[in-house]
Amino acid sequence: MPELLFFVAYCIKLYMWVFIIDVILNWLVSLNVINTSSHFVYLIGTALRRLTNPVLQPIRRRMPNLGGIDVSPVIAILGLVFLRDVVMLGWLMRILQS
Repeated sequence: MPELLFFVAYCIKLYMWVFIIDVILNWLVSLNVINTSSHFVYLIGTALRRLTNPVLQPIRRRMPNLGGIDVSPVIAILGLVFLRDVVMLGWLMRILQS
């Protein structure tokens, strides 16, 4: 059972990296460092958006307008860190005590 929790924690960590890569890619596109007319960049960006938008859209709907600054990835990452560290640790402690 602890192996399953470690696997879930690893998946959460991997998903956090997806958010970070998505933010970096969006910055690079906004600053014209990379161009979305490149087929590879377009495919990567589309895949990242499909992975992150289901989590980010509800956060964006509830967040007030901050003048063009999108903090929803930060909130999502903090939520994932909370889920990974607090909830998973509590489950692991409960499993190890029994």
